[in-house]
Amino acid sequence: MTFPNFSSASPSFFRSGPIQQSGISNKHSRASSGPNTMASANFLLCLAVVIAAAATATAQAECSQCRNNPPYTYPRGDEAGVVVNDLPGGFRAYVTGSASSSRAIVLATDVYGFEAPLPRQIADKVSRAGYFVVVPDLFSGDYLTDESKNLSEWLKVHNPVKVAKDAKPLFASLRKEGKSIGVGGYCWGGKFSVETAKITDDVKVVSISHPYNVTADDMKEIKQPIEILGGQCDCTTPPKLVYRFVNVLRKRAEIPYYAKIFPGVGHGFACRYNTSGPFAVKTAEQALDLMIDWFDKHLK
Repeated sequence: MTFPNFSSASPSFFRSGPIQQSGISNKHSRASSGPNTMASANFLLCLAVVIAAAATATAQAECSQCRNNPPYTYPRGDEAGVVVNDLPGGFRAYVTGSASSSRAIVLATDVYGFEAPLPRQIADKVSRAGYFVVVPDLFSGDYLTDESKNLSEWLKVHNPVKVAKDAKPLFASLRKEGKSIGVGGYCWGGKFSVETAKITDDVKVVSISHPYNVTADDMKEIKQPIEILGGQCDCTTPPKLVYRFVNVLRKRAEIPYYAKIFPGVGHGFACRYNTSGPFAVKTAEQALDLMIDWFDKHLK
């Protein structure tokens, strides 16, 4: 398999540790942190959302925020990569970064797919840290951009467990080229990423942000280091569920993990955020730095 070549290089920092709820210290992150008055306002707003959701939701699907802030409302910026077709597994993908890099990152998107602008911008930023980045179209063009589509019915067709198995040839091909592989997943892509950490040794590390449908039992089966980035106001994967993940991982000394709850933000904060909101942008940048740091630590 031959990929286009895009030059990219940038330093980064390591991160590891237990669950965190506060801001990120300058000691460990590219993005500085500190008191932010917008965080308090967002916290109060999110608290109201969570209370209202808790009063009405009896299952995770009923509390889904997966379709909040649709990405087609965001401007599409310049893109450093290109779209390629017919990758192993039958996927097309947005690829960016140097194809000669020994480290590859596969980014699994949310339900809006690889054509949304922010995932591609994220991929370009990851590539500048020295990675070859692949953002596959895991939905074969069938994204949830049509608001008339039913989420539950759509998920039956696009089951992340099945798609993770379908993607094994893609990972095997990257590994055959001598690349160490990490997977970063958002929302639906979080479940996909966890599944890859359970079923293939080709993937060496995963990072998931505001995942959908990930369970504590999944943490019992993963075979690779995992980073979990959650939002304080995410009712799809609320903080209490992240704590359950951590409680399982604490008993598995052989699996490195890191978890953080970002204050004042809900589902989608890392890949589908308000690009005109300073607090939202800053939080997303911090999440991206954490993901890159995690990959830097575990991909040699």
